[in-house]
Amino acid sequence: MCGVVFSAHSFVSVAQEPPRADLQIPTAEQTAPQNRVIIRALDKITARITEHELEIGQEMRFGTLALVARYCRTRPPIEPPETFAYLEIDDVKRGGQKDRVFEGWMVASSPALNALEHPVYDVWVINCKMVDPETSSPLN
Repeated sequence: MCGVVFSAHSFVSVAQEPPRADLQIPTAEQTAPQNRVIIRALDKITARITEHELEIGQEMRFGTLALVARYCRTRPPIEPPETFAYLEIDDVKRGGQKDRVFEGWMVASSPALNALEHPVYDVWVINCKMVDPETSSPLN
């Protein structure tokens, strides 16, 4: 039991419980940024939803959109679950001209908090993933 006893003139600390042996503190590897972002995209014209893995720093095309993920992080298991990703999304016009339609953080649990506003497409973050670059398989 943990506590503090207050008196009129001072306070005295009461004995504290030792740290729990079953409590796991995440290591640096568990809190490190991930190298892939899993996104879900909706084409509002066809009503088709697709899921994509977007490698950090690489451009991916979805319809007329060019998506680049700059950072992705998932909280460690001892914290409330949450995934954050920093995305840059351009709308590619004819002739290759790019118009930036979104740049910023997307939060998986609250896609409407900072959403892509596009008449044809919706994009939202689902999760982060670490993939071994030599085998291209997920690390467990």
